[in-house]
Amino acid sequence: MMMRRVAASLVPPWLEPLLSAHFFTACPLHRDAPRSECNMFCIDCGPASSSFCFYCRSDSHAGHRVIQIRRSSYHDVVRVAEIQKMLDISGVQTYVINSAPVLFLNERPQPRGGGRGGGASAASSSTSTPYTCEICSRSLLDPFRFCSLGCKRNSDATFVLNPGDVEPSDGGGGIRDSSSTAAEESKSGRRGRSSGGSREGTRHEARGPAPPPPAPNSRRRKGIPRRAPFAS
Repeated sequence: MMMRRVAASLVPPWLEPLLSAHFFTACPLHRDAPRSECNMFCIDCGPASSSFCFYCRSDSHAGHRVIQIRRSSYHDVVRVAEIQKMLDISGVQTYVINSAPVLFLNERPQPRGGGRGGGASAASSSTSTPYTCEICSRSLLDPFRFCSLGCKRNSDATFVLNPGDVEPSDGGGGIRDSSSTAAEESKSGRRGRSSGGSREGTRHEARGPAPPPPAPNSRRRKGIPRRAPFAS
């Protein structure tokens, strides 16, 4: 595999720990819990970050930017919707797994061709696609440059997002935390329901009490029936 030295300014400090972390191992702190597999990673903890489980997120990473790692064919993937908020993923081949676009974290073993040897030559000869990864020569489905985030890491491409690609938050630049956004939406919904209820009560009081129904006429009598005269 071709290796290149990348400028540190082009790569966020948490990317190397993400690519080298071991996921889907049992959490040593919550080994007996039902959701103890380490499939999460904290962006805000930087180089000191490592994989952790669902319960560690609540204990040590509340309010942090956290991404969830998933698996496809025993390889670690991350959803595009999560990782594209954190870094520039342009040039990396995307795949659709469970109806969601994902990226592979690292390079995968090359498929072997029958009787033609293994490695990149087998991958390129066993498929008709003209697209290959610039780093490991793995065949790609679409005209991308890399097969994974790890291969892009070994190139001269940048991971730094442009300022226009980052959604501004209430405190200025940066990426909005999904938990804080949900909290704000919940608060606004409660405020809307509260104000709506008070307006409804005001309208009800403005109408005033309903008038009493009219009393029935007890003196009303029926008329005396009259017979038609007999014909002579």
